[in-house]
Amino acid sequence: MAGHLLLVCRLMVRDLRRRRTETVLLLIAIGAATGTLTLGLALNNALAQPYERTRAATAGPDVVATPGATGQDALAALAPLAAAPGVTAHSGPYPMAYLMLTARGKTVPAVVQGRDDSPAALDRPAVTDGTWVRPGGVVFEPTFANALGVHIGDTVDINGHSLRVVGTAVTAARAVYPSADWRTSAGSPLTESAGLVWVDRSQIGALAGARPLSYTLNLRYADPRASTSFTHKRTDGIEYSSWVGIAEADGRLVKPARLALMVGSWLLTALAVAGVANIVAGRVVDQRRRVGLLKAVGAGPAMIAAVHLAEYLVIALAAAGAGLAAGWLAAPALTNPGAGLLGSTGTHPPALRTVLAATVLALAIAAAAALAPVLRAATTDTVDALADAATPPRRRGWRVWLSRRMPTALLIGVRINARRPRRARLVMVNTLITTAGLAALLMGLAQDRHVRLGETELTNPRGTRTLQAMLLVIVVLCVLALINAVVSTWTAVLDARHPLAVARTLGATPAQVTAGMAVAQILPAIPGVALGIPAGIGLYLVTSRGDVQYAPASWMLALALTVLLTVAALTAIPALAATRRPVADALQSTPT
Repeated sequence: MAGHLLLVCRLMVRDLRRRRTETVLLLIAIGAATGTLTLGLALNNALAQPYERTRAATAGPDVVATPGATGQDALAALAPLAAAPGVTAHSGPYPMAYLMLTARGKTVPAVVQGRDDSPAALDRPAVTDGTWVRPGGVVFEPTFANALGVHIGDTVDINGHSLRVVGTAVTAARAVYPSADWRTSAGSPLTESAGLVWVDRSQIGALAGARPLSYTLNLRYADPRASTSFTHKRTDGIEYSSWVGIAEADGRLVKPARLALMVGSWLLTALAVAGVANIVAGRVVDQRRRVGLLKAVGAGPAMIAAVHLAEYLVIALAAAGAGLAAGWLAAPALTNPGAGLLGSTGTHPPALRTVLAATVLALAIAAAAALAPVLRAATTDTVDALADAATPPRRRGWRVWLSRRMPTALLIGVRINARRPRRARLVMVNTLITTAGLAALLMGLAQDRHVRLGETELTNPRGTRTLQAMLLVIVVLCVLALINAVVSTWTAVLDARHPLAVARTLGATPAQVTAGMAVAQILPAIPGVALGIPAGIGLYLVTSRGDVQYAPASWMLALALTVLLTVAALTAIPALAATRRPVADALQSTPT
């Protein structure tokens, strides 16, 4: 047993040293899938954890009460709530006005709240940049500031009064832009999209002018169920907003991005399986002679399978670690304080379930891709393994008749695919997944990513973050697909050196040979593109809500042509390099 284990380890180390390029490609393929999964799970945690951190850091209330009345009537309605049974703490009432704000030539509705410069018992907004409120200054909620493009030191106009932007801050007492709930009049049940700003309490009366002031009161209850049993309710003319509802509104910023990353991780997993299978198949084919030699000296199928699987499982574990690190480091880019929340997922190590999920995924990819070719090699007859012959094409009368009438380049491409049909199927899968991802991205780019605030359109942070997540997935997907295509084309060219040399001996020109190799890759890519475009459109429709705008047909046509031309170009480069080699050398270097 010890001798067998030592032999497996020695052969594994030898293969890893000799095939460093393929090992790196395997690490990239598996690591891309595990990294995207880690990022998706990190955003899943971000739906609750950043709000909870914000709520803890800012002493967020359990319930926010806002009466429908204004002025002294509002204060009178709120007065009994502070001393109501079960209330353990409160802050306010704070004056609030629904006004129009102008910044950088854009006039938008804004919820303006007056605050003191001293900290309160509940709802102490955390300053993320600059300072807190002071006379003549205004503090923005960060997401609202980003949408307007304002920065510290800029001057804005609120209801005809100029104020200087002195800082940005986050709160757990009100939903972030664009869900700050602006009302045309205090007490109105109809709300509009808006952002939140704070000003010095002494100035809000002058800013509001003739508009009556509303008020808001923050409450904390002894019984947690008093605030978790509802999200919004109206009782006796007072509207109550629970922290649960505010958390849900904030979570909508990253929920579509998380879904995009999770779907992207599925696509990357499938693409990684196809890529790893392609690499593994090429390695196993190259090692068929070694399989025959091991069998000749007494090694059984179990020993042959262990020699090959051990290598891929070790690579998978290393790729899982790399993917976890990459996903963990990339997570803060999608959950930064600009979302109106405190903290970032990158400051905490990945959770144990995330580590286990990434590790299981990496091992599953390696096992799924390697199992079939490894078992096929382990069960191959010793004589056949030593002969190392390709799959002979099935010759039928109608096929022979048809091949006589084919152009030379097309005939070469068809025969190459007939020799290695599994490689052709992997090319189709690789093209299908890549095209589906790109088609979904084009659908995302065709959507309206703006939100209307009054008569002005601003960037919708939810749409922006979703597009960022999609772009991240597509970049990784394209890189992985490019690697798979390069490996597939180079493997096909190397494997077809002898048939191509024979074709050149029989009169085929280097141009025809190059075109034939391109045809061999394009033929399986065509059905992949044809199926990938509707698959990508359907995938976007299934994962989207609301009205969806379809991408123009010209975009999809350009996508199909670009994918096919890229496949042809990637194939032409190694094929041209192979045709420069003398025919005699190619025939001598490849066994017949």
